[in-house]
Amino acid sequence: MLDFYFSYRGVLKRLRSGALGGEMDRLAEHFFTLGYKRASAKCYLSRIAHFSQFAATRSGPMPILQDVVDSYLRTFTTDSPRIGAVSALGHARRVALERFIVSVPNKEDDPDAPLLASFSDYLRRVRGLEPKTLEGVLLGGRRFLDWFHHHHPRQNLEMLTAEHVLAAAEHRLSLSATSSSRTAATSHIRTFLRFLYWAGHHRQDLACLVPRTPSWRLAHLPPRLAWDDVRQAIDAIGATTPVDIRDRAVLLLLATTGIRNGELRAIRLKDIDWRTGEVFVRRTKGKRDRVVPLLEETGAALADYILRARPKVDSPYLFLSFKPPLGPFTCASPVSRIVRKRLRHGGVELGRVAGAHLLRHSLATQLVRQRRPINEIADLLGHRSINTTALYVKVAASQLAEVALPFPGGAV
Repeated sequence: MLDFYFSYRGVLKRLRSGALGGEMDRLAEHFFTLGYKRASAKCYLSRIAHFSQFAATRSGPMPILQDVVDSYLRTFTTDSPRIGAVSALGHARRVALERFIVSVPNKEDDPDAPLLASFSDYLRRVRGLEPKTLEGVLLGGRRFLDWFHHHHPRQNLEMLTAEHVLAAAEHRLSLSATSSSRTAATSHIRTFLRFLYWAGHHRQDLACLVPRTPSWRLAHLPPRLAWDDVRQAIDAIGATTPVDIRDRAVLLLLATTGIRNGELRAIRLKDIDWRTGEVFVRRTKGKRDRVVPLLEETGAALADYILRARPKVDSPYLFLSFKPPLGPFTCASPVSRIVRKRLRHGGVELGRVAGAHLLRHSLATQLVRQRRPINEIADLLGHRSINTTALYVKVAASQLAEVALPFPGGAV
């Protein structure tokens, strides 16, 4: 496979020598499979070959130690080539992990590691939290431990008192700027204290001592766009490039179904029922799969994307990245960038919040203004409680005025 990128025998001989010489053809196939451009793949292969020669003088045929990698990176005096080398070595590790000796972190450096591992297992198995939620709660537990060790060194958790809990909560609240972050901070402390009692690390359940902070969920209107602005942004997307075709399909699907960022990324090709005009949505926030309607315009945009623009790679997911490595979106940022980019190009002024959820809020607001039943909107958005959907009723001021009772005694 290396012959696809390089043709000179001398170059091929040099690339296939060194500590990673036997893996270079696998690496070349790796870059080809991921859809890297020819010039980019050659650049990566050359960087790996340069490291391979360096490692051969220090490791020979033996596995490559982390010290060898660190010594190689120190040979660069500027950031740009060092960053390129780190990226190239990342590919080498993924393809030929057996050629590297991965250093195992010393658990003595983090004495709280066993406790936090047990806490993580508790959150996953007992509480049933999703990975993203689990990370936030676990971070809250670590911050509580860091505060306790800093203010009360050489004391174990059995010495934890109510005064300690209140002081730790006061400290976390002083660092929180919004009502939602304050609520999350105290909730995380409360969960960690319940775990300490449940796991036998403390004889009392101190969670009840953590003060509750008010967070009025319906106090503010959700960020939203006028439906004409959403329509204007979608109509401004051309159909000349594969990226344009994909982005138009993304915005139409988000704007007409109200699905979340993660739900869009999880859609597979088999989840689209073209005959019934429905999309099966997986991995919802409420842990329940649901079905959303596929409008004719959205279905046509999806079909156009699949037939004309979707990268020809073996992936079951619907939406794929056009940047190497070609494949599904692994995080929320790319989808949010697509939404922001297309809204700005459509002449829409954006505030601080602009992503897939902005289109979700805009759709819900539009449906309320069209006097659609609130339970129908809740089913479309996948809300477990209709109280969550009731937030959007606040934007229908004209409809609220119709049901308002007259002021006693007449107008003043």
